[in-house]
Amino acid sequence: MAIGSTLSIGLIGLRAFIVQVQAFISPGLPYFTIIGLPDASLSEARERVKSACHASGFAWPQTRVTVNMSPAATPKRGSSHDLAIAASVLCAAGAIGHDCLEDTIMLGEVNLDGSVLPIHGLLPIMLHAEERGIRKMIIPYRNLEESAMVDGLDVVGVRHVGELIELMGGKASYTIPDLVVTGDESADQQIPADSHTCGDMNEVLGQEYAKWALQVAAAGGHNLIMTGPPGAGKTMLASRLPGIMSPLTESEQLEVASIRSLCGTLPQYGITDVPPFEAPHHTATTAALVGGGSGIATPGAITRAHRGILFLDEAPEFSARALQTLREPLESGYVALSRSKGSTYYPARFQLIMAANPCPCGYYYGTGERCTCREKDRMRYFSRLAGPVLDRVDIQLAVPPVSRIAASNEPLGESSATIRARVLEARTAARQRFREYGWTCNAQASGNWLHTHTSLKAMELVNRALSDHRLTLRGADRAMRLAWTLADLRGRVSPTEQDVHQGIELRTRMS
Repeated sequence: MAIGSTLSIGLIGLRAFIVQVQAFISPGLPYFTIIGLPDASLSEARERVKSACHASGFAWPQTRVTVNMSPAATPKRGSSHDLAIAASVLCAAGAIGHDCLEDTIMLGEVNLDGSVLPIHGLLPIMLHAEERGIRKMIIPYRNLEESAMVDGLDVVGVRHVGELIELMGGKASYTIPDLVVTGDESADQQIPADSHTCGDMNEVLGQEYAKWALQVAAAGGHNLIMTGPPGAGKTMLASRLPGIMSPLTESEQLEVASIRSLCGTLPQYGITDVPPFEAPHHTATTAALVGGGSGIATPGAITRAHRGILFLDEAPEFSARALQTLREPLESGYVALSRSKGSTYYPARFQLIMAANPCPCGYYYGTGERCTCREKDRMRYFSRLAGPVLDRVDIQLAVPPVSRIAASNEPLGESSATIRARVLEARTAARQRFREYGWTCNAQASGNWLHTHTSLKAMELVNRALSDHRLTLRGADRAMRLAWTLADLRGRVSPTEQDVHQGIELRTRMS
């Protein structure tokens, strides 16, 4: 009985699992089938693999070929298993030795001419292989740069199925075709739509109070909304927020890089300590924000913003349904997506930053004399930012228009580097305080901890705001978290009444 076996790794979301690929060549009419719950793209591997093997000088068996992918009850998807399927068939036919494939992961999509194409999601796959103690991997040559991000693995890159045969001690006859860049790879070589380069805070004219509020948001990991007329600098301020945030830790960098690997954008970023910045257009659908697609859901903007910023410019222009879907991820830090072929969990611990005009025309501020909107239009405009959404936003900030342009001889405002130094000090204080709880910033502190460790005098201010209906119970906890962040920025061990008062003011400024 001719059976060839090798290993591959599949992904369900970011969760990886080992796949054993076995090929069985048996008597019968020529037929090639793949079993083990393959999706459409994996079922089409039959023609790709067969043609690629022919292009490598291998005479395809004129008999029945069955490939099984186990565990059979778990859906398999994508073309990354092509190379493993080809290797198992070649092993079963005797073109390569059985002992060559032991404890070796095979990954790669094959073309009809035998060339091996790069795949997405290699980084989480390699991290899983490292956890399972598997050290040998054969991957597409064009994925070698990404594979260098994980140490301790014996990785070999191949450009053609013929190279795989020769690598395993077999004989092949092939020609490596000229590099042809596919549509996906061409897009990867361009600057992605979500790429972000931080400017400096001193480039923003005026808006000192808004800059201070952004510093508080960065120091404590707080969500924020800015309202103000067009041209006041809301978008400019938000785009510079990553430049004053605390850098990502090593584990956070790998989390972010794994998500980008799955999305195919890792080559543009590499592993970096700069928090991600996602700014979807206001026409984005619910699926574009939280993730979607048929079969197994793919990551959305909130997952790509994990450990960073999700910026919603012109927030009231987003659909009400899309905005409401943010409520649960803001609380839980992950999103659960159920589709026909299974449920997927993606991390989604992001800071939500929103910007909005005060009305549809944008001029309902001050005396409001320039505003041309009707009252019902203004009410309808902000109705999409319903109470449950705003209740999860810690800082509600009014951004007024800039009244004058500074002269060339006037000093610039504080730079991002100066602000970031204070943010890092505050973050370090919070991390030390919460080290036994596993929290990294004040925004993650539980309500019980806040009630226990905040002074009675400070709590009286919070209770007064609750009784006056200025705060909800959730809002009271968020105001206390702001107070602790203000205390950290001022070098205090715990918040004073002044800190709590300012925390409540930041929380209710738009009320």
